[in-house]
Amino acid sequence: MSATGTPPSNTIDKDVRNLHAKGKHTVDPSDIAVGVIIGRTSEFFDFFVYAIASVLVFPKLVFSFVDPYLATVYSFIVFALAFVVRPLGTLIFMEIDVRYGRSAKMTAGLFLLGTSTVALTLLPSYEEFGVFSIIVLVVCRLGQGIAWGGTWDGLASLLALSVKPARRGWYAMLPQLGAPLGLLVATALFAYLLNVLSAEDFTRWGWRYTFIVAFAINVVALFARLRTIMTEEYKQLFEKKKLAPTAVIPTIRKEGRNILLGAFAPLASFALFHMVTVFPLSWVFLFTEQDIGRFLVIEMIGAAVCTACVVGSGYLADRIGRRSLLLFTAGAIAAFSGFAPQLLDGGEVGETVFMMLGFVLLGLSFGQSSGSIANKFSPSHRYTASALTSDLAWLFGAGFAPLAALLLSSHWGLMASGAYLLSGALCTLGALALADAKQHSAKD
Repeated sequence: MSATGTPPSNTIDKDVRNLHAKGKHTVDPSDIAVGVIIGRTSEFFDFFVYAIASVLVFPKLVFSFVDPYLATVYSFIVFALAFVVRPLGTLIFMEIDVRYGRSAKMTAGLFLLGTSTVALTLLPSYEEFGVFSIIVLVVCRLGQGIAWGGTWDGLASLLALSVKPARRGWYAMLPQLGAPLGLLVATALFAYLLNVLSAEDFTRWGWRYTFIVAFAINVVALFARLRTIMTEEYKQLFEKKKLAPTAVIPTIRKEGRNILLGAFAPLASFALFHMVTVFPLSWVFLFTEQDIGRFLVIEMIGAAVCTACVVGSGYLADRIGRRSLLLFTAGAIAAFSGFAPQLLDGGEVGETVFMMLGFVLLGLSFGQSSGSIANKFSPSHRYTASALTSDLAWLFGAGFAPLAALLLSSHWGLMASGAYLLSGALCTLGALALADAKQHSAKD
């Protein structure tokens, strides 16, 4: 989900001429973009299926021995585990990539992700198997998090390196489309099941179909990406752009500062990501009498709005600059954090206003959030450093966001959750300022 900087256009032209000289067909950036969007949409669909189930299913099924609020807190703790172990997954699978190649890495990652996801369809209830049901949920979630390290294919980085600077913003937003599209499909599926099934049937067996669909989509999408990147044309491009895996520890030693800056730069949008997707669902479900199916429809509409705004971010970034857009949206998110969370207590109108404003800001910021620092990575470490940057950004910015927002809001009111969102905006502004300071210092 990250993008990197673009080399000089004469380098791209030279790569194209070399491919032609060898009798190979070149790969158009649009072809890369298709693979990126398919891959990211499948990943985010899987992501949101689990996230929604963390609110609607797992508290009742697995943590039924405590009250609904505490059950949701426990469920969000398990939810965060995948982000905690994701860097470990990158460490493991990058080593596989170095030793055995990208195909072996993605195949192993596919197997682990598919196994962890489909195993959730067999998740037993606490009433049936006691603590064993919690163990199964935890193991499956850890498996998903580790597997994400194996599904990193480098296509987003390759896309960013294969376009002209004038179109960098447009192509940077394409991988980000996977988030709202995945949310749109996931919320639609859950809304449909909640509408056609009784509450008892949904809790007992209906929700399991969502993980079957997630498993099927991921298998198809990952094999499609695997077939793509293993063609001779893509191998040539990966070599020419120096997108080769390197061991994680040496990469951290070489690029540690830039990795941290890259991880903190998108925190405004990553914190907002869960503040308008997972957390509102939990708040409405636990503390209001609103129909949850109706709220999922609001999320569907918000996802559509977000998709349009992600596209708009590409247009704006190519005109005012990605850095300027990120600074503006970080400031807007900081302002949003000061008043918007309390709208969730404003009934249907307040909820709708909160969601629509939030999704507009999310689309504009998230569309350009990834890879804003990655063009500073040295070419020899760019592939692995970009993967680590993505891992840490999701860990710091999103992994604990639903849990933190729920705990803060339940103890000190909805405005307290705005403090978490404000902290993300300040991190983004600080990281961008430090990156600019380093750049000016290098020039001096």
